[in-house]
Amino acid sequence: MQSSTQVIPLSTDVPRHVAIIMDGNGRWAQRRLLPRFAGHARGVEAVRNVVKRCVERGVEFLTLFAFSSENWRRPPEEVGFLMRTFMVALDHEITRMERNGVRLRIAGDLSRFDSTLRTKIEEGERRTAHNTALTLTVCANYGGRWEIVEAIKRLLRAHPHLAPDKVSEELIATHMALGDLPEPDLFIRTGGERRISNFLLWQLAYTELYFTDRFWPDFDAKALDEAISSYAERERRFGRTSEQVRQTGAAD
Repeated sequence: MQSSTQVIPLSTDVPRHVAIIMDGNGRWAQRRLLPRFAGHARGVEAVRNVVKRCVERGVEFLTLFAFSSENWRRPPEEVGFLMRTFMVALDHEITRMERNGVRLRIAGDLSRFDSTLRTKIEEGERRTAHNTALTLTVCANYGGRWEIVEAIKRLLRAHPHLAPDKVSEELIATHMALGDLPEPDLFIRTGGERRISNFLLWQLAYTELYFTDRFWPDFDAKALDEAISSYAERERRFGRTSEQVRQTGAAD
């Protein structure tokens, strides 16, 4: 991961990396007098549509927040349904990902998942490892603070005698769970909330934020296009002045 606080990344009208909090499944269902489970099931279809559109638009990396480390606080029956939905989605979508060139990665603390689900995750990652059209990272039992703490643990294990003045952003980033991905250019949250909820705390330092009231099951290709259009209209300064940005553009 190249840090945007150290190096100014190249900006284009289409974001290279999009990160999404898929919020509003339960409320989408409740407004239709359906059980919350129905919203989660419909949300899988929205994932499929957004993945397809990202490939069409030339997005290289898509990172989805599927299940946070705090979601275990939800009612047990809902957590159980989410786990089953995750497993069924893996069964149904891996062949589609293979065919469409999508590489699957799962990021998070997988130790709380049962062995069957962990086996399916490993199989999905293995079967799609060679794909290059899009890298789809699904964050499951993930939290931004968890990722940072785990990175520090890995750093200390790898360098037990490291002097404090040798610690750097670059060194920490190499031990992050998502350290091999570029920082997100565009963050999207559906469902009307205006917060990042412990998602990619390290990586979102200079990411453009986009919030929509649309619930995740209603977030389709057109909605993604609207988010990308909003992103394309923004001036990404990375600490510079507008004049400096314009001068750089003229030089290019």
